[in-house]
Amino acid sequence: MFSGYSMGELGAIFAMQGFAGLILFSVFVLMALGLAIIFGQMGVINMAHGEFMILGAYVTYLTSNVFSAYMPELFGIYFFVAMFLAFIASGLLGLLVEWGLIRHLYARPLDTLLATWGLSLILQQTYRSVFGAREVGVTIPNWMMGSLPLTDLIEVPINGIFVMVLATGISLAVYILMFRSSWGLQVRAIGQNRTMADAVGINTAWTDRLTFGIGCGVAGVAGSAFTMIGSTGPTAGQLYIVDTFLVVVFGGAGSLLGTIASAFSISQAQSIMEFFLSGSMAKVLTLLVVVGILMIRPQGLFSLKLRK
Repeated sequence: MFSGYSMGELGAIFAMQGFAGLILFSVFVLMALGLAIIFGQMGVINMAHGEFMILGAYVTYLTSNVFSAYMPELFGIYFFVAMFLAFIASGLLGLLVEWGLIRHLYARPLDTLLATWGLSLILQQTYRSVFGAREVGVTIPNWMMGSLPLTDLIEVPINGIFVMVLATGISLAVYILMFRSSWGLQVRAIGQNRTMADAVGINTAWTDRLTFGIGCGVAGVAGSAFTMIGSTGPTAGQLYIVDTFLVVVFGGAGSLLGTIASAFSISQAQSIMEFFLSGSMAKVLTLLVVVGILMIRPQGLFSLKLRK
């Protein structure tokens, strides 16, 4: 597999693919953080999570077009506005879905799986009817274009650096929300013992709704980041939903540190193997390794201790 490459070329390849893996890692983290909140804390299997991401991507696409047509002098900052709008749009849709669908299916995980899978098909068709079946892309601001040369053989794209910085900021924000705020304390209390949390006065229904909305909102921000590295289509979210569930389960449901560690491991493995093997073979080998580890440690890399 490595024959035909010099040591210098292999070093450059591993460095370039490692950085590409960091960009993929950033998207995985942004997707998985929202899913870790919903699945890890609420036990809801949200198969439509990828469609919430794509909603954020389409909001970013629309924002790009609006700024380009009506406010070209402010085009350089449109992405920050798009991220905020993507979070709001996906979060509000998440609140609506929780109120109209999810709240009737708690403690019925298989039913939530089927219901959200049906919701994903509805959202895909909605996107196809509104935006068309063809993929669309955003125009990247000038300050995000280009790359930074590290050596004669290694260059890193500026938009990739921005996506990584964004993933770091969102991860810190989620950590503060989950472990340094009263809302996070309520969410963790409900996850450990819903009956006792309700008994001590926590509004579990509203906390569940807000948790689902925030998780979907984070997915919307992931969609904004996704537009920096790929084109947006009605079914693009399904390309990431399996990997995202894999990241959450492998890291340990409900564990923020486990989600980040799992996303890093899987993204780096896929990125490096894709260069030397085909993309499908890289996914197969990664899946086999993850399944083998989960057979030995089914609770994932990091597990939370819960009161039974």
